[in-house]
Amino acid sequence: MLWGRGLLVLCLGLALAKPPPEKRDRVHHGQELSDHPHDDRQGFQYDHEAFLGKEQAKTFDQLTPEESRERLGKIVDRIDRDRDGFVTQAELKDWIKHTQNRYIFENVQKNWPDYDRDGDGRIAWPEFKNATYGYYEGEEFGDLEDKQSYRKMLARDERRFRAADRDGDMVATREEFTAFLHPEEFDYMKDIVVTETIEDIDKNGDGYVQVDEYIGDMYTPESGEPEPDWVQSERQQFLDFRDLDRDGRLDRAEIGHWILPQDYDHPEVEAKHLLFESDKDKDERLTKQEILDNWNMFVGSQATNYGEDLTRKHDEL
Repeated sequence: MLWGRGLLVLCLGLALAKPPPEKRDRVHHGQELSDHPHDDRQGFQYDHEAFLGKEQAKTFDQLTPEESRERLGKIVDRIDRDRDGFVTQAELKDWIKHTQNRYIFENVQKNWPDYDRDGDGRIAWPEFKNATYGYYEGEEFGDLEDKQSYRKMLARDERRFRAADRDGDMVATREEFTAFLHPEEFDYMKDIVVTETIEDIDKNGDGYVQVDEYIGDMYTPESGEPEPDWVQSERQQFLDFRDLDRDGRLDRAEIGHWILPQDYDHPEVEAKHLLFESDKDKDERLTKQEILDNWNMFVGSQATNYGEDLTRKHDEL
């Protein structure tokens, strides 16, 4: 994510940017939880990175088993959000999603003081607006050549801020502000992502995306040059897989299906796996003790790291 007043405006105003000459991919892909194979017979490195995130997993690999267990216990207390003494599959999934998106939250944390001017732990719309546009807005964007573009960006940002603001008070909590900056990561922001995509691509303003608009978002033809093979392939993709009702255009539902596909849910699958492997009494929830009893699946240590090294060396012989 680009930050700073001018850069943030540019990032949030993608509709105003000229499409790059290379292919643009608007599809939000679900990310893999780890680069390691998910095979418990070869070790638990996949589970460690899924549960902790890659950087934290490296940190745990340097700890003693006792230190790893102690830190895991503190993590369990954070996962159990309702404080009922149990960790459910849903709570595990939420934790895994949080760790995988940690870089997003760290960026928000780093730049939070730029917008929270009064230091109350929340960001009101006027605070964000003044920090981002205030220098220009006071004089109706001053001497900027394209005043109308800036007005459109301001209106678009306000609409997105309202969508992220779940309680409607136009004051964003940390989570709401994160949803504002990274709407594609939040289910409740899906509608605004679709709306902004339509505005970016729909050049004739009919509320739909035609095939030429779809291609035009990815490719700017050179005069006299034939279309590359990949562009022709994308035209066929539009007909075969994007335009589900075969009416020659994409509506909101079809655009949502395209840019926010229901991929394989990696956090859900990993949460089920950790629950199944650790739930000794089979009550479909985990106590803190059940997790600590199976600690080496959740987190690594010097000992588990050494053991996995020995296993790999043995397999290579």
